[in-house]
Amino acid sequence: MPSARAVVRVSAYPFLLAGTVSVAAAALCFDWDPGRVSALFLLGVISYLAALERLIPHRRSWHPNAGEWRWYGIYSLLTMVASAFAQYLVSAIVSVVSPSEAVLSLWAEIPAALLTGSLASYLVHRLGHTNAMLWRVHGVHHVPEKVNVANNGVNHVLDIVLAQGSVQLALSLVGFSRDSVLVVGLFVAAQGYFVHANIDVRIGRLNHVLASPEQHRLHHSTELSEAGHYGSDLSIWDHIFGSYTWRPGREPVAVGLGDPTSFPRTGEIVSSLLHPMRRAKGSGTGAA
Repeated sequence: MPSARAVVRVSAYPFLLAGTVSVAAAALCFDWDPGRVSALFLLGVISYLAALERLIPHRRSWHPNAGEWRWYGIYSLLTMVASAFAQYLVSAIVSVVSPSEAVLSLWAEIPAALLTGSLASYLVHRLGHTNAMLWRVHGVHHVPEKVNVANNGVNHVLDIVLAQGSVQLALSLVGFSRDSVLVVGLFVAAQGYFVHANIDVRIGRLNHVLASPEQHRLHHSTELSEAGHYGSDLSIWDHIFGSYTWRPGREPVAVGLGDPTSFPRTGEIVSSLLHPMRRAKGSGTGAA
């Protein structure tokens, strides 16, 4: 008989995917408000993954302490504000230049929207590691020496505006419908928190299509030659563009910054937000 822990390890990700599909289907069938659905769904995903971190942790030492919970909470609030601002900017632009009607059926739109948004996200994320100025913004996310659901929200507000604004703008300018964007948004949100989860799960060969915690821990590695993995929803772009480094059993020795002195510590929130405007020191980018 398999242990309860083994059952949870195997079923955790399929349950997350099934829940995402179910919520998306219900939202479309019953015409639920996209904003409310997205917010409640995200709360459910975070709660589910936080519970799994206690049941099947990858590393118990990566659980947030009391001080970190406070810092992460402040960053998460700032991230939500930045996300709303990015959406406002995109909406203003799209109202002028976006196509008036979608040209594809919903079933064709959803995979097309997923690929479009995922590619835009991959490119912006990779630029955040390879461009020195953008790294000074994105690197705030890589300061923590742990990877868990809570610190997924540790971001510079400018990084969120750039990253989310670029993806939303790409989807809107192509002319995808509200329904397809909602479905893709739910999947991307679930994946974004899943890959950051400090949970002991393995998805096997699906790693070559979908992003996973196994890959994303490498992305946060202090050893840049093994980092890669800029996709947080699909892993296909990492294969195509040569940034796929994961293999079964491969784990980072340590996560965080190769040069911890190049950024303020996570608890120094004001200093972190002002960091891009200060004179650079230490490592120039977060890429090999």
